[in-house]
Amino acid sequence: MLDELRQASALRGLRRQQRQVLIDARRLLSERGEANSLGQARELLDKIARLPPEGLDELFERLSLDFNPDPQAVLLAAQAYAAEPNAAHLLALSRVSEPPRQELFRRLNRAPGATGVLVRLRRNLLGGLARHPEWRSVESDLLHLFGSWFNPGFLQMRQVDWNSPAQLLEQIIRHEAVHEIDGWDDLRRRLQPDRRLFAFFHPQLPDEPLIFVEVALLPEMPAAIAPLIDKKAETMAPDKFKVAVFYSISNCEPGLKGVSLGNFLIKRVAEHLQREHPKLKTFCTLSPIPGFTAWLQRSSDFSALKQLKKPQLERAREARELLLQASGGELAKLSQAETLAKLDSAAQQALQRLAAVYLVGQTTGAQGDPVARFHLDNGARLERLNPMGNRAAKGLKQSCGMMVNYLYDLGKIEGYHEAFTQGEIAYSRGVAALL
Repeated sequence: MLDELRQASALRGLRRQQRQVLIDARRLLSERGEANSLGQARELLDKIARLPPEGLDELFERLSLDFNPDPQAVLLAAQAYAAEPNAAHLLALSRVSEPPRQELFRRLNRAPGATGVLVRLRRNLLGGLARHPEWRSVESDLLHLFGSWFNPGFLQMRQVDWNSPAQLLEQIIRHEAVHEIDGWDDLRRRLQPDRRLFAFFHPQLPDEPLIFVEVALLPEMPAAIAPLIDKKAETMAPDKFKVAVFYSISNCEPGLKGVSLGNFLIKRVAEHLQREHPKLKTFCTLSPIPGFTAWLQRSSDFSALKQLKKPQLERAREARELLLQASGGELAKLSQAETLAKLDSAAQQALQRLAAVYLVGQTTGAQGDPVARFHLDNGARLERLNPMGNRAAKGLKQSCGMMVNYLYDLGKIEGYHEAFTQGEIAYSRGVAALL
């Protein structure tokens, strides 16, 4: 009985908090004086930050329902613009069609520390979208604002090295999402002169990396990840640096999902490294293919792949039949090292062919590989497939051990990006031969 009373009391307290947040939000929107609104924004941010995750649901619900444009005002403004499409009517339509919550977020962002609070707010919002699709309007407004607030022109690119603050290095270890960092010795090796790590920072979040990229400086394009992340590997002399390899890109803040950061970071890093080492001529990645194994197991008919011609589709079907025979009818076994080791040359070629089919034929579709889409949309070229490039359990499970090199030709990035927006994928002759 006592526990029930405590729970009821806690719930009443939470309801009071939620009501006060909404009251303060409306008060902030109605405030005319900038000095007063700054103080109100600080107070409201503190109250939002104190809400537990479950207490945010009501806030998101009210934001999605009560802070929308006035439908009648939008209709009248739209009719006026349609009848007489001039600048005054367009401005009036733009003004009345903007959701009031956007102005609320802008006023909140004037307060110190507000940007981080709003990013974390969107992180919580994204976590509930599947259960509350009506929140998408709020999420869209935050994404729209973040696209401006986190414009690459505002971001600072900094190199992270062994002398960086310990707190920052700990964040790098924690946020590495592609190739896990196995403690301080591993991190130290990744920060040696032939390895580089660059991150984007926002002026309002100076101690929090938003995204970082790890780079290996090598004499040639690599085919496997293990040598790049071997913490016992010897450091290479600078006179051997000819290739810069982006082998890991990690986003640190889920609340910035959908905000373009990584593509700008890669280009800025490439330009920086080329100035530092003029002999660097090749910029590429060594990337995973996280969606390949799942696609391979569920795909039996390739006719929907419009990027491919009929002879290529027929060869893809033949390759799949060959792999079915080689795996005893269980394609899932191709994610096991022992099965891959037993494949003959024809089956190995079939596996590479289907990986090429997946990357070329599927990337522009809804079920395309996210890493491929990122690099190809960023202006890279699909350069080379590397069988058994990643023998770790994750690499075997996701892509049958396969990895891929994407080439960033700095003189052709814009052209390849433009082609990708038209549904065309740039790929090398070597990849074309696999198809």
